[in-house]
Amino acid sequence: MNKWMMVLLTSAVAIGGSSIAERLIPRAAEAQTVSAPAFVPAPMPTGDEGQLIAYGKQIVEHTQQTMGANVTADMSCEACHLGAGTKAHGGSFVGIYGKFPQWNARAKRFIALQDRLAECFLYSMNGRPPGYDSREMIALTAYIAYLSRGTVVGKGAADQGLVAVTAADPPSVDRGAGVYDAKCSACHRADGSGGGTFPPLWGATSFNGGAGMHRPETMAAFVRYNMPYGSPPNTLSAQEAVDVTAFVLSHPRPAFDPAQTIAFPAQPASFF
Repeated sequence: MNKWMMVLLTSAVAIGGSSIAERLIPRAAEAQTVSAPAFVPAPMPTGDEGQLIAYGKQIVEHTQQTMGANVTADMSCEACHLGAGTKAHGGSFVGIYGKFPQWNARAKRFIALQDRLAECFLYSMNGRPPGYDSREMIALTAYIAYLSRGTVVGKGAADQGLVAVTAADPPSVDRGAGVYDAKCSACHRADGSGGGTFPPLWGATSFNGGAGMHRPETMAAFVRYNMPYGSPPNTLSAQEAVDVTAFVLSHPRPAFDPAQTIAFPAQPASFF
């Protein structure tokens, strides 16, 4: 067992084809959520373990700079996991380590956390995942394990996930264009290309069609609680959230290639 795999083990918690409109059909009521308190992580370990966890956080915050060979999307992991994965209802990582392995409906099998991270590289980053025994993959899992310390294995942390959004009317791309122009284009630009810390929302350098954010219900929930960036939760109305989601997802983006082969370098038995 190499040093990075040993550090990961010590960082773990205790063992214990619809259209956009069809997928955003309004429901009877919407869950109202107030702003969740800021997450306070456990003290950072020292030594090699702390360095590994810190590297995982760095990857989340600066993915292009640290893993440029593995991504083509012009964004970092933090684009979908705000506050380096510590913001409740904003792609929070808090508590999720203890919820794996878990059933994955897309893969139709139980997956490990590394499989879920591989999905992020393939879909959200429109790239290729690092090897499961790479320092990068182990650093990411170590960081998520660190954020999950003290949470209940099998349940994770309460009040962290996205909050479902419903609206009075079906989504409208035309209305969404108006919302985007007034409340989104200043950061993400009129052409959706983003820039700096603000990710592209469509086009060649955005996430591909297999990403979680390409699901209208996921994007609308994320947008309603977290956008415009830096604003209080629910600054946008539910209707504005579903409308601007429909507008964003009406634009082209890269297609996911399910036929591509993913292979990692082989290791001699002595590696293990």
